[in-house]
Amino acid sequence: MTDEALIEAALADSGERMHKVVEHTKADFAMVRTGRASPALVEKIRVDYYGSEVPLQQIAGFSVPEPRVLVVNPYDKGAMKAVERALISSDLGINPSNDGQVFRLVFPELNEERRKEFVKIVKHRAEEGRVAVRNVRRATRHDLEALEREGDISSDDLDRAEKELENLTHEQIAEIDRLLSHKERELLEL
Repeated sequence: MTDEALIEAALADSGERMHKVVEHTKADFAMVRTGRASPALVEKIRVDYYGSEVPLQQIAGFSVPEPRVLVVNPYDKGAMKAVERALISSDLGINPSNDGQVFRLVFPELNEERRKEFVKIVKHRAEEGRVAVRNVRRATRHDLEALEREGDISSDDLDRAEKELENLTHEQIAEIDRLLSHKERELLEL
C-alpha cells in the first residue's frame, strides 16, 4: 500500500467509527423523555414473546395521534399480556391503558425540576459521546504514529494526517454539540 492509501484507510476507518459514536449519542438522546410522545421511547423495550426476548418494535406498530399520546398496536393480539407486562415494568413510569386492541400511553407534562434533571442527563450523555470521539482520535493517532515509526509514512504525511484527523474530530464533536443544543431546547420548551 502507498503512503496515501494507508493514511486514507486509517482516516476513513476513524471517520466511520466517529460517525457511529455520533449516531449512538443521537439514539441516547431519543431515549430521554421530553414530555412528548415518541416511538423511540419504547421501541427498544424488551418483550418476552413466546419464550424469547425481542424488542417491542419487532412485534408492534406505533403511532402518535396527539403530542402527548403514544399508541402501541401489537401485530399479534396474543402478545397483549406480554407487551403490557413489558410496558409496565419499563422505566417509563407510565401505566398503559388497554382497550383489547391497542395500548395508549399518555405522557404527563414535565415539571421544571424534572426538565432540568433531563437536561443534566442529556449533557452527561453528550460528554460521553465527545469522550468516545476523542478516544477514536487517540487510537487513530497512535496507529498513524506506529506507521511512521515503521517507516511506512513520512513525518510530513503524519503531520498532514493528524491535521485531517483533528478536523474530523472537531466536525463530529460539533455535531454532538448541535444535537445537544436541539435536545436541550426540546426539553426546556413548555
